[in-house]
Formats: sequence, C-alpha cells, structure tokens
Amino acid sequence: MSTTTPEATKGAIFGLSAYSMWGCFPLFFALFEGVPSYEVLIHRIIWSSIFLAVVVTLLRRWPLIRNALAQPRKLGRVLACAVLIGINWGLYIYAVETHRVLQASLGYFLTPLVNVALGMLVLGERMVRLQAVAVGLAAVGILIQLFLVGTLPWISLVLAGSFGTYGLFRKQVELDGLSGLFVETLLLLPLGLLVLTWLSSLEASHFGENNRTTFLLMSSGIVTALPLLAFAGAARRLRLSTLGFLMYINPTLQFFLALWVFNEPLSAIQLASFVIIWTALGLYSWSSWDSSPTAAARRARAR
Repeated sequence: MSTTTPEATKGAIFGLSAYSMWGCFPLFFALFEGVPSYEVLIHRIIWSSIFLAVVVTLLRRWPLIRNALAQPRKLGRVLACAVLIGINWGLYIYAVETHRVLQASLGYFLTPLVNVALGMLVLGERMVRLQAVAVGLAAVGILIQLFLVGTLPWISLVLAGSFGTYGLFRKQVELDGLSGLFVETLLLLPLGLLVLTWLSSLEASHFGENNRTTFLLMSSGIVTALPLLAFAGAARRLRLSTLGFLMYINPTLQFFLALWVFNEPLSAIQLASFVIIWTALGLYSWSSWDSSPTAAARRARAR
C-alpha cells in the first residue's frame, strides 16, 4: 500500500488535470475572436507538431516514431486517425466560435455510447443488456431534439462519431498516445503549411497581425499537448474503469461553461434530452463497473 497509494494519488491528480484542461478548452478557443476556425485548426496542427517534436526529443521517443514512419503500409490507419482528429478539432473550434458549446458537450457525453455501438457493429463485440439499453436511451435523447426541438444536433453527432471512430482506429495502431498524436500531426502538417502559405499569399492570414493573436495561435500547440501528457501519466497509474469515470469531467465542465459563461440558451426539451443521455451514461457506467474483473472478484469473495 505504501508504494501503490502514492502512485494512485498521482494518477488521480494527472487524470483530473487532463480532463479539467480539456473541459476548459472553450475558454481558450473563445479567445480567437475574428480568426476563422479553419485557420485556428491549421495553426493548432503546425504548432502541435513543433511542440510535440520537442517533447518527443526530451522523452527519447524518436525510435518509435522512425519505426512507424518506416512502415508505409501501416500508416493507413494512422492517416485515418489523423483525418478524424483533424475533423474533430476543427468542428470543436467551430462549435466554440459559433456559441454551440452545449452541442459540443453533448457530443462528448455521447462518445462512450458511440464506442459501444461501434464495438458491436464493427468489431463484433457483444453488447450486454444494460449497454444496449444505454445506447437506445441515447438515441431517444437525440430523437427528442430532432422532433420536438426541430433541429438535428449535427455538431454533437459528428463530434461523437469522429472521436468514437478515431478511438476505433487508434486501438489498431501500435503507438502510445504521445507518439501516435505526433505522427498524426506530422501527416497533417503538409496540409497545414500549404493552407498557411495560401492564406499568406492572399494576405488573409491573422498570424503576425498583432502580438496577442500570434501568441494565441502559437500557444495552441502547447494547449493541445499538455492535457495529453497529463492523461498519459494518469493512464499509467490508474485502472481503466477509474479513467472512464473521470472522462465525464470534460463534457460536464463544458456544459456548465456553456450555461454560466457563454450564456447559451437551454430549453426544457433540450434539458430533458440531456437528462435521458445522462441516464444512459449512468447505466453504461454501472454496466462497465459491474462487469469489471474487480467486481467479479468481489462477488466471488462474497460467495
């Protein structure tokens, strides 16, 4: 206990830090007023690549990177991951810029349930009864918004779908989180540099326009990498079930920021939809906890 408890405490601190930083992302991306979301995205890619290269050098991960880049046949899934994470990043920035943080929050609440559905549909995994009920409830929550509010929360669905599919491909890539993200951003880097060159030739680039905007664009790389590094520290020290519960910190913070900071409207019908999806997440979490090896061992001891 004297050796594991301090490590578990460190893991909890890292996990809380990672998900809290992700949850506060709307506060950061709201600062880019007047800068188009696609331009913020390309700078996020460029400066993430630069900052991650420094981190990879300090942590001596270059052998893993070189090995991955030396196998072009295996880069197909990494490229798919890169495209999906690029879509996810860009749409998230767009959601913040257009004051749709509630939809972004809903998307990340839906992601675990999308993962379950994809596991069943694509990988042939068996879905236990409570998980099936949870996915069904989530679908009801979306249908309520579609038919009673009259709008399809497409941002939520694309965010959840892109990140869920990203996780599906990511499981098939033999790279840790840091190295994988670095290779993904490297694959996106040529496109980012091309768009930046195009914007500069049109004199439409906001980079260098003023010190504040330039600093924010450059810092987007650090802001992207820091929670990932904290998450890596948590993943090494905590059980997967614990990480699963901490994951809800991110969309919960976004939900309250949308209401209290960005003053986004929340109708009674939308709130009912969120409550249904939260209930679905509760069932999913209970199912995951109840089917874990720890719970099984506890039941065996009780007998």
